[in-house]
Amino acid sequence: MSTKISTWPAATPLWVDLGVDDLSAAKAFYADLFGWDFVSGGKESGDYVLAHLRGRAVAGLGPKQDPGMPTVWTTFLASDDVDLTAKKIGAAGGQLLAPPFDVMESGRMALATDSVGAAFGVWQAGTHIGAERVNEHGSLCWNELHTRDYSAARSFYSEVFDVSYQDVTEEGLIYSTFRRPSDGREVGGMQHDAALPENAPNYWMTWFASDYVAGTATRAVELGATLLGPVAETTLGRMVVVRAPQGEVFGVIDAPRTSD
Repeated sequence: MSTKISTWPAATPLWVDLGVDDLSAAKAFYADLFGWDFVSGGKESGDYVLAHLRGRAVAGLGPKQDPGMPTVWTTFLASDDVDLTAKKIGAAGGQLLAPPFDVMESGRMALATDSVGAAFGVWQAGTHIGAERVNEHGSLCWNELHTRDYSAARSFYSEVFDVSYQDVTEEGLIYSTFRRPSDGREVGGMQHDAALPENAPNYWMTWFASDYVAGTATRAVELGATLLGPVAETTLGRMVVVRAPQGEVFGVIDAPRTSD
């Protein structure tokens, strides 16, 4: 499945967006790397743009609301009722960074940190359902939480989003996949990341699909990015982690994934 025209089920990672210091430079980087073009929301949206791939929305980019904010890809999880989800976030030990608010007719959203401090967004669809093209070159294919406090994070997301978990058995890896409540489908992951530096926050990682990971990695470096390790062959496919020129980190993977 690569296109989506209906609302994403609750608890699904359905959208990613990026706030940057230099929007023009970010657009040029991702246009070259993934073939994205951009549709502007205009001044009323704060110069936010929708990245499109072959006519369908795949991600959002915009200027930072606060120049001191880190440059990161933010993962948004689907909700049928953002206001109710916001209450559950507080009850489960998370904090709201931005309480629920309407984004014109596009939808309703909130920004939060979970109980282990990882930032994420919540989206209730209006006219904008989130990603309309996934699981193919240049589009979103996976989102996963990296955390030092694996047990607490699992408790938080099961309490707030009613997800269940499937443990992944692989030597040296403590990992589980999220199963959304509506149909039990695996839609994201969580890793106990013991390699996180002590002063680094827990975080959600965005992965984009590529038809040719090695070529995408090479082109990213040519465009000014840095690879955080060599292209690796894994049981999930070939993958690499990239730090873009403005500092945001994302993964590139060629493994097919399905989600709807």
